Amino acid sequence: MAYVSTPSASFGPFARLSALVEGLKARRALYKEYTATVREMMELSQRELDDIGISRFDIKEIARQHVYGA
Repeated sequence: MAYVSTPSASFGPFARLSALVEGLKARRALYKEYTATVREMMELSQRELDDIGISRFDIKEIARQHVYGA
């Protein structure tokens, strides 16, 4: 006779809660990377931005694409 054993943690409300918490942690980590990227790019001088061809108005969009993808 064969028995199938599944861990109880993979089902039920605790698993869903754990998945929710992990998802929130992942989103928070991405947001932290986004804000750090924006902050670093905002610290660049206008000349440095001109040298790399970026407008100050484009910084948030560039950081979003970098962190979250296109």
